[in-house]
Amino acid sequence: MIRILLLLAFFAGQAAHAQTSTPLARLGGPIDLDGYPDELAWESVAPLELRMYEPISDGAMTERTEIRVAYDDDYVYVSGRMFDSDPSQIRANTLYRDRYSGDDTFAIVLDTYNDNENALWFFTTPTGVRFDMAVSDDAAGFGGGGSFGGGSVNQSWDTFWDVVTQVDERGWFAEMRIPHSSLSFQEVDGQVTMGLIAYRYISRKGERQIYPLIPPNWSMGFAKPSRAADVTMQGITSQKPLYITPYVTGGATGLNQLNDAGTAYTYDSEFTRQAGLDFKYALTSNLTLDATIHTDFAQVEADDQQVNLSRFSLFFPEKRQFFQERSALFDFSTGRRDRLFHSRQIGINDGQTVRILGGGRLVGKVGEWDLGVINMQTESQGDLPAENFGVLRLRRKVVNDQSFAGVMGTSRLGDDGSWNLAYGTDAVLRLGDFEILEMKWAQTFEDDLVDANGVSLTGSAYASAQLQRQTDIGWSFRSGASFAGEDYRPGVGFVQRTDYWSYSWDVQYGWLMDDEAALKTHDGSLYGSAYMRNEDGSLESLRTGGSWDFDFKSSAGARFSFNYLVEDLTEDLSFPKDTSVPAGRHGYLESEARYSMPDGGLFRGSVEVRGGSFFDGWRYGAQISPTWNVNRFIELSGSYEFTRLEFPDRDQQANIHLVGVRSQIGLNTKLSLNGFLQYNTSANIVASNLRFRYNMAEGNDLWIVYTENLNTDRFRETPVLPTSRNRTVLLKYTYTFIR
Repeated sequence: MIRILLLLAFFAGQAAHAQTSTPLARLGGPIDLDGYPDELAWESVAPLELRMYEPISDGAMTERTEIRVAYDDDYVYVSGRMFDSDPSQIRANTLYRDRYSGDDTFAIVLDTYNDNENALWFFTTPTGVRFDMAVSDDAAGFGGGGSFGGGSVNQSWDTFWDVVTQVDERGWFAEMRIPHSSLSFQEVDGQVTMGLIAYRYISRKGERQIYPLIPPNWSMGFAKPSRAADVTMQGITSQKPLYITPYVTGGATGLNQLNDAGTAYTYDSEFTRQAGLDFKYALTSNLTLDATIHTDFAQVEADDQQVNLSRFSLFFPEKRQFFQERSALFDFSTGRRDRLFHSRQIGINDGQTVRILGGGRLVGKVGEWDLGVINMQTESQGDLPAENFGVLRLRRKVVNDQSFAGVMGTSRLGDDGSWNLAYGTDAVLRLGDFEILEMKWAQTFEDDLVDANGVSLTGSAYASAQLQRQTDIGWSFRSGASFAGEDYRPGVGFVQRTDYWSYSWDVQYGWLMDDEAALKTHDGSLYGSAYMRNEDGSLESLRTGGSWDFDFKSSAGARFSFNYLVEDLTEDLSFPKDTSVPAGRHGYLESEARYSMPDGGLFRGSVEVRGGSFFDGWRYGAQISPTWNVNRFIELSGSYEFTRLEFPDRDQQANIHLVGVRSQIGLNTKLSLNGFLQYNTSANIVASNLRFRYNMAEGNDLWIVYTENLNTDRFRETPVLPTSRNRTVLLKYTYTFIR
């Protein structure tokens, strides 16, 4: 074993990239942030040497672009002159913050710690809309990660920065100003080294101009930290302002509840009011403390409705801003959705909000170590006890600058004496330019599983190993095995299944097409996974199949896939609309086709159809997701998913509809209105969420939020259900003081 580890370390060491750093220009004069980079200070900064990234790698750029990056004692400045031969065709579809709508874009990606894995991504559009996101996992995911990195890009992350844009007869222009205090970084001997990627995207042409030139081996290569150019800045220190954000909220909430006799529903309403406080302070240039008292997330958008046609719990992503800062550090994935830590366990129970009394979050670097600490306290609610949640994460580079090893510990302690503890250790070794080896181990402990005999090591453990080659061009693969014991239960995590061992595989080959072809890339893959029961080694689940993906130079895309599945049920499985599947082994075959329109038009979207056998019956379905920018002020989008279930042997049928309608109205970059209406026939619910925001300045917001859930089939139960399940109207005001 020692020899194997030494051999892996040797090859991993060979994978390290020796890269020369380029000094970034220091500004020699003031910048007036008006959108036009015409100051003398800009003229002394050399523009970046841009190359075409797509649709033709290193092809001839069709429009002239000048991007400059510089800094002073307080800020990083980025300017862009995006000249256009036909300015009337510039795509500027929306005024809504953090909403990409097929617009032209101008962006910078900064790997602030220069760790070749994480980065901060800032981009804007001709209307001056701000987008900021956090990149993790080297913008990866098998085969490039798909749309926005397959989860390796956190679109909910926000920070403080400014941008101003202008459009005229020459094209469009932009100036960004990013405070050093919004960029955690590491200073060594008075020098700061960061990775930098900058680009311009011309939406109507699907053309991306980029610095530095990055090969087209990954669909998210244009935001890949490991491919960034290293730049240095001298004599800067991260300012350490204290952000103090008090808030006040008030409103009315109403809930229909069954009376004590169980004969009717009564409506109970109350006026609510609350005040709280959040604050953020950079203890050092690379260590940030967030704390909160009487935490409130009233402004967070409602979860998307889902239809569950499996035997597993549904997964919902985290949207709350407090948990977004360097959230990738806390990632300890133990499967497609499973993870040792999932922040939605804090303050949410069965989809209902649990009041958070307060807590803190510390993230950053201490020496060579990445450090993350969370501690939160909730109050009791109904049968749920007051609980304390704790998380500790440590990780550091090993062997080379793209390999990591770390540990994580979590705790969940209830005031009723209940407790759950978990720990894990993981390692990610970069063996070559594309090859990665991942290894993980975790174990959990729980009060009701501890007896005189102690805790079973294997029964409460999880282990996995995976070897993969990540690229979209040429051969790529992934092969892994994992094990989970019967009593593996991370109390602050998310787990869909336990008591198994499994093996998974995925082999893919991708082609980069000729410059004259309509296709940019296409690839075919064969994949599968098998889960076996620990008790007797019998098959529990099997999924195997293949797919073919097409990416067009127009930015359109298509996918065809087929899958063969086996599910061995130990008990009957219930589905919506009184349909069910009996226990036993079921094998079935399904297929799917999807097409996505180019993203440069005012009307765009995707369509998907699927069908095939389903357990001992049949399933057919279709989904459409259109988006229409009426103008730059109004965007209308929606989704309609239809599923037909048929089980002829039991004379069972079901038509399931899931409808979502969203309107996003941006009167300007400060005033916006978001309306979200969902209709789910499987849950017999219409869910509405309306959010008005007046963003007077970064950190200074007025929110008005209206939420209501309606029953659509009131007569399915006795007594008759009320029309409204619950209703909430809230007003929230926040103001950030910076000291």
